[in-house]
Amino acid sequence: MLKGILLVFFGACSFGILSTFVKLAYHDGYTLGDVTGAQAFFGAVILWVLFFFQSRTSSYKAKEIKLITPRWKMVLAGTCTGLVSIFYYQCVKLVPNSVAIILLMQFIWISILLEFIIYKKKPTGLQFLAILLVLAGTILASGMVEASISSLSLKGIGFGLLAAISYAGFLMLSGKIGNEYPALQKSALMITGACILIFILFPPVFLYNGALSGSLLKWGLIIAIFGTVIPPLFYAEGVPKIGTALSSILSAAELPVAVMMAGFVLQEQVSFLRWMGVCVILSAMVLPNLKYLRKGGR
Repeated sequence: MLKGILLVFFGACSFGILSTFVKLAYHDGYTLGDVTGAQAFFGAVILWVLFFFQSRTSSYKAKEIKLITPRWKMVLAGTCTGLVSIFYYQCVKLVPNSVAIILLMQFIWISILLEFIIYKKKPTGLQFLAILLVLAGTILASGMVEASISSLSLKGIGFGLLAAISYAGFLMLSGKIGNEYPALQKSALMITGACILIFILFPPVFLYNGALSGSLLKWGLIIAIFGTVIPPLFYAEGVPKIGTALSSILSAAELPVAVMMAGFVLQEQVSFLRWMGVCVILSAMVLPNLKYLRKGGR
């Protein structure tokens, strides 16, 4: 259990790093299609290369794995990952970053709601309390209290909510299907689906228009590693061990990391009130996991 908790937590932290590098890529003049396309393409290549080398090891060959879920379903499920990138990165362009983050964080209650509607699984009392704390902390940590919301883009809000729904769908699918696959293969198949979707919506002109000779290669690799390789790989291994509800709470680590990156890398002013929100979120993530931490994950 503890291993699953740590994997999901660090996967969420990796997601939190993304927005900073995406902003830097936009600052260099690259488009939504360039950023999402490079992320998915490099991510898929890295994962398949890692799986290729893993599949050549004697320990992997010794395992007899009975695959129940068809590969095409895994690829189709991976479109949720592509949708998260498209919707969230577009949201960031249309509304203030603090508002975009708070919209994305709505995946917490959306994932719990979806699990209750589809699987009739009610959240525990501690999980419900943690969700309330996460939402309250999100409002503080995102800077929503201090920000002006008089001129918000309705289109931007829509993209943010779509990103939250897609993220909740990704968490649910990651925990429910294809768990018989090795984590690397599962992640590679899902990211391949994301790459196909993104290339359909945004033809990969960056592959031949010279963009990779600039800084897009650097940003694409960084965003792919922290957004496409580490999180799906860690989630594929961790979510089945702890469930969707607990995963959604731990995934709130994305916001504190995003706030810290904004302060340290982008030199944005982070107020005391926002740091208080970060502390509330961190306490909310620890609360439902105390019994597992005390038992050492047994």
